[in-house]
Amino acid sequence: MELIRGLSNLRERHHGSVVSIGNFDGFHRGHQALVARLREHARRMGLPTIVLTFEPTPREYFSRGDAPGRVATFRDKLAQLEAAGVDRVLCVRFGRSLAAMTAEQFVEDVLVGKLGAKAVLVGDDFRFGANRAGDLALLQRLGARHGFVAEALGTVEVAGGRASSSAVRAALAEPDLSRVAQLLGRPYRLGGRVRRGLQLGRKLGMPTLNVVMRRRPALRFGVYAVRVRSGERIWDGVASIGVRPTLMKSNCLLEAHLFGMSEQLYGALVEVEFVKFLRPEQRFEDLDALAVQMQKDGDQAQAWLKGA
Repeated sequence: MELIRGLSNLRERHHGSVVSIGNFDGFHRGHQALVARLREHARRMGLPTIVLTFEPTPREYFSRGDAPGRVATFRDKLAQLEAAGVDRVLCVRFGRSLAAMTAEQFVEDVLVGKLGAKAVLVGDDFRFGANRAGDLALLQRLGARHGFVAEALGTVEVAGGRASSSAVRAALAEPDLSRVAQLLGRPYRLGGRVRRGLQLGRKLGMPTLNVVMRRRPALRFGVYAVRVRSGERIWDGVASIGVRPTLMKSNCLLEAHLFGMSEQLYGALVEVEFVKFLRPEQRFEDLDALAVQMQKDGDQAQAWLKGA
């Protein structure tokens, strides 16, 4: 899969495609159905597929720091899109100029002028352009004028509820990991690159690998029994995700202690699967109290994973 960062990096060879537009946060079953339909159109028309997405998301841009947490990291989203067979992802920075672009301008300049879209597939709640003035009806009218077809995928229901990023976020906030897995069609995971931390876990007898969450995740902060994958290797472990209130609060950090593993993984890409919620994040009076609780958390996670 080809990642294109910004409209300025589009080339003539990218002209002529079947396009879907959206945030695709979490790549839930609704997204999966949309991409499957996208690929059907692409096969029939003999064109490549391209997913157009934005960083930051429009909601993050307009909310100025008060947007809902993300289901997945950008890296995780790209991995899911690639696994689903998408040919190209165009990631466009969402800023002042794009926010001010009318729906008609967006179609003419981006979809037609830059991408040469022959088909555009969107979700049933899709809105676009300044003040969210554009909808499917307008997209279809503009498509008839400019030579592309536009279609929206109907609601995808999972176990009696609509598959949506909002539904996944709500389940992650509980957290209801079983419901999350239903909506995603897979266990919930977060991935990233291991960074060197403060070595505090090692000093407290439970060394951890650290992954910085650049965007606030939708998952409830707390401690979880987890399984961690790096390459072909998998370890059971216990992980905390949050802002470390016992210490000086920090950006969101994912810290995982892997049972029976002593080697360093600095720089490695890891994927953390959240298996069981153990307790919410909390502040302790001192490091000794934190160390005692960390040991309890590890024992509980280990016992639970053995029986899982």
